[in-house]
Amino acid sequence: MAVYHTKSEQETEELGARLGAALPGGTVVALYGGLGAGKTAFVRGMARGMGLSCRVSSPTFTIVNEYLGPRELIHFDMYRLGGAEELFEIGWEDYLSRGAVCAVEWSENVQDAFYGDEVRVSIRRLGDKEREISIEGAALC
Repeated sequence: MAVYHTKSEQETEELGARLGAALPGGTVVALYGGLGAGKTAFVRGMARGMGLSCRVSSPTFTIVNEYLGPRELIHFDMYRLGGAEELFEIGWEDYLSRGAVCAVEWSENVQDAFYGDEVRVSIRRLGDKEREISIEGAALC
């Protein structure tokens, strides 16, 4: 596991971009962290690192946002789901079979949906803008 410290939203996005650039298709990125931790900012960076120029926003109310371009990113927000069963009901396995990178916010709510090969990103607020971000299961260049 690698631990990083960021001092701004821009630095959090940059770290996400580095991860996004390094991820192969079909990777699940499980994001953990409280409200306002920076999960969506991190995913915004991932999208940029994957060569996507679309506007990335939190899918809290839609559950899933899909971003298409040179690569595909599927962005889930599990905040409103009661468990993994609900994720399977919205087609989790179909999304996985597409070979896209899947970023899952509030992963603690759907732990049973993961197979153990996901990249785990935990974001902890240390202050208003400072974050401690641990990444497990992927190496950054």
